[in-house]
Amino acid sequence: MPKIRRKQSIPAANLNLEEKLVHVNRVAKVVKGGRRFSFNAIVVVGDGEGVVGHGLGKANEVSDAIQKGFDNAKKNLIRVPLTKTKSIYHPIVGKAGAGKVLLRPAAEGTGVIAGGAVKALLDVAGVHNILSKSQGSSNPHNMVKAAFTALKELTDPVEVAQRRGISLNKVFEG
Repeated sequence: MPKIRRKQSIPAANLNLEEKLVHVNRVAKVVKGGRRFSFNAIVVVGDGEGVVGHGLGKANEVSDAIQKGFDNAKKNLIRVPLTKTKSIYHPIVGKAGAGKVLLRPAAEGTGVIAGGAVKALLDVAGVHNILSKSQGSSNPHNMVKAAFTALKELTDPVEVAQRRGISLNKVFEG
């Protein structure tokens, strides 16, 4: 049985990363003296050239939660294989919790057709032509995680050809 290769995390050092805040959520904990509020923030980072990551930060202040989210996002960056038209090579479905996201390649000039959370992730990744559909939960946390999972599972045709030991033309035929 062939060994499954997991994508390695990319170091965030010398990358010019763009940061985007996707969602801030206020959480209330009821204690003896009343309610205690804390915040969690889901954020995405990317270089616009195919490197992307997402993170979740939790803190008692909004700014601290956002900063923790960016630090977390920089720790789990992946590289997404993109075509010359800044699209993806094949359709894929990503799942996370009850969230499910379908990503399909699109022709040049289509733009990013996606909902808020997924659009932010695809924008920082550098994807310019893509169609997406949210199937299931619309929770921003699950949407970002599902889209990230889908992007992580994308394969490059050159990589597939090398792994199978066939020519690049045969990959597109079959």
